[in-house]
Amino acid sequence: MIYRTLKELKSKIPTGFKPIMHSDQGWHYQLPYYISELKRMNIKQSMSRKGNCLDNSPIEIFFSLLKREYLNNFEIRNIKMLTKLTKEYLQFFNNQRISLKTKGMTPIEYRNHSLKNYLT
Repeated sequence: MIYRTLKELKSKIPTGFKPIMHSDQGWHYQLPYYISELKRMNIKQSMSRKGNCLDNSPIEIFFSLLKREYLNNFEIRNIKMLTKLTKEYLQFFNNQRISLKTKGMTPIEYRNHSLKNYLT
């Protein structure tokens, strides 16, 4: 699963960017092939410190929103349905859902706004 994710991610990283991949300290994020693949892709590896759940708070907040705002409205019968619903919510979250934290912009708009300011 991790290798497939990295393979898909590789084609989406803009030229010249040096992304950071943040994760917890799960065993799969410590495997030699994963670490070497990140280096090969010029991705800096970042891990949560042991026992510090605050490092993971942004993704934990996202999963909480996913469940409260969307998944709890359905009786999920199988992994195919869960995958479909999750993709639908991601599309909504990234392209339509605005937030005060992102100055009233969607995450995509906020990212593009930030990149534009960073690059100029």
